[in-house]
Amino acid sequence: MARADLDKQPTDVRRMFDAVARRYDVTNDVLSLGQDRRWRRDVVDAVDPGAGEWVLDLAAGTGTSSQPFADAGAVVVPCDFSLGMLRVGKRARPALPFTAGDGTRLPFADDTFDAVTISFGLRNIVDPMAGLREMLRVTRPGGRLVVCEFSHPTWTPFRTVYLEYLMKALPTVARAVSSSPDAYVYLAESIRAWPDQAGLAALVAEAGWRRPEWRDLTGGVVALHRATA
Repeated sequence: MARADLDKQPTDVRRMFDAVARRYDVTNDVLSLGQDRRWRRDVVDAVDPGAGEWVLDLAAGTGTSSQPFADAGAVVVPCDFSLGMLRVGKRARPALPFTAGDGTRLPFADDTFDAVTISFGLRNIVDPMAGLREMLRVTRPGGRLVVCEFSHPTWTPFRTVYLEYLMKALPTVARAVSSSPDAYVYLAESIRAWPDQAGLAALVAEAGWRRPEWRDLTGGVVALHRATA
């Protein structure tokens, strides 16, 4: 695993992800009621990787989201700021080139990748705007950005139920399955504070990406944003 300068990321957040790494994939599967598998397939379809294309999978964690790109014939680089996540991933998927990196200072040259994707990680970059600009820097002209992130349910009654689940049920369920359940209180709070679909599209455009658009998944619980370098 390559090591980059990670000083800019808050140490407590890195430790939190290190702590949940061991059971991270299992916990996500339980908390999302299995929807995370569908969301990952939607991300791969949106990126539409070609054989031999270079894909950066940022906030890749244990590489669960990265493996489908390799299976499609792309050269995928899983990158994350949590060394604990990368260690778990490297043991499970030794063929993938896991790389440690700060999302605001990526350890890659300009115009390296044909596509950059980040799933459920943009919220956790200390400066999301700086992260989006870094992703643009390392993407070749005409390349693609795909952001999969929690968003705002479009049906108001369901949104109320969803927020109740986030703040009450999610930490309770996490205690039963996670190696660090307190971390999911932080995650729930970060989801509630995150911009809605149009707000994130505006951030993507402000960072310099062209033609941002989005598609709601699971009634807007998750939104898939796409843009072009």
